[in-house]
Amino acid sequence: MKLNKTIIIGFLFILLGGFIFVSDILNPIIRPITHIFLMGSSKGKDIMFFGLLGLFLILSQIIPKKVDVTKYLKISIVLGSILLILGNLLEVIFRLQMGIKLNSVFCSMSNTMTSTSILHTHLLKSILGEALTKIIGPFIQSDINTGVGLYAYVPSISFLIVLIIPILFITLVLANQKRPWVTNFLVALFSSSLIIGSFDGGLWATPSLVGILGLWLVYRNGYYLNLHVGTIMKDKKLLKENEAIQPPYRNIGLSEKRYIFNRLLPLLIILIVVALRFSVAFAGAEPDYYTIEIVDISDNVDFGNIPIKKINNETYHVDSSYNEMELLNDLKVPLNNSCKYYTVSWNIYSYL
Repeated sequence: MKLNKTIIIGFLFILLGGFIFVSDILNPIIRPITHIFLMGSSKGKDIMFFGLLGLFLILSQIIPKKVDVTKYLKISIVLGSILLILGNLLEVIFRLQMGIKLNSVFCSMSNTMTSTSILHTHLLKSILGEALTKIIGPFIQSDINTGVGLYAYVPSISFLIVLIIPILFITLVLANQKRPWVTNFLVALFSSSLIIGSFDGGLWATPSLVGILGLWLVYRNGYYLNLHVGTIMKDKKLLKENEAIQPPYRNIGLSEKRYIFNRLLPLLIILIVVALRFSVAFAGAEPDYYTIEIVDISDNVDFGNIPIKKINNETYHVDSSYNEMELLNDLKVPLNNSCKYYTVSWNIYSYL
């Protein structure tokens, strides 16, 4: 593996991830950017993203012989889709075992508060978090949530699903070997987002959708991405390298309309998936009020300024005007060391 610009840039991204780990100086600059595609970016996600991005760029240069990157990209998209679907099915199994509603956010109060839901699952994250805690626990800062609070609740099949992640990582590395620099960077970026989303968010999370749909966009239109950027930047080397790459649907006798449809299909799928995501959120919403179920609550818990109404020993209602995210965060303060776990019904209308 010869040192080149791609490897140097990869090392710089890894160093950036390491710097974020030890210092918060760059947070005001980096967080607004990563927040867009990492869905509520946090310090832990930023570290993982830049570390993975750098690693994918470096590893994209390691295999000297020619690799069928199109084949491995297709395999990665299939594996990634299976992983995301299984991750959400795991959330359904978990809720059936626990006897809690599908349209609710589960919040464990073991260790630090950790939440999970069908719209944003953290079950697989808890397994990886448990492993990291045992390996480098003393070095993990308090503002990095490893999700270990959910570890005691994950179904046993979760450990088999986690095994797909390293397999996916390998196929993604193979899918990015010696690509032109534009699609090389894009595959590395989308691969990093997909890996993060697979265990921190799941099927409907922004990083997962950016990752899986972005990879598919490169698979279908990578040739044109390289072509347009190369033409605009007058990058002759990029254009020459791109000559060896052809869309999987080109030169097979397609009509003009069919050809255009194949090029635009990724955008259509993206719109459909985003629409499905919001449909699930709205279909499961409880707009009249929040239903909160608190298990093993201590006596005389002071909820402070939260306008909460007690229905029975475990069930409470809160006015729907309360923002969902604020309610989840506000509840963890009075319920810290005062209950086993609690659930909060969805209310996507509170974000509008």
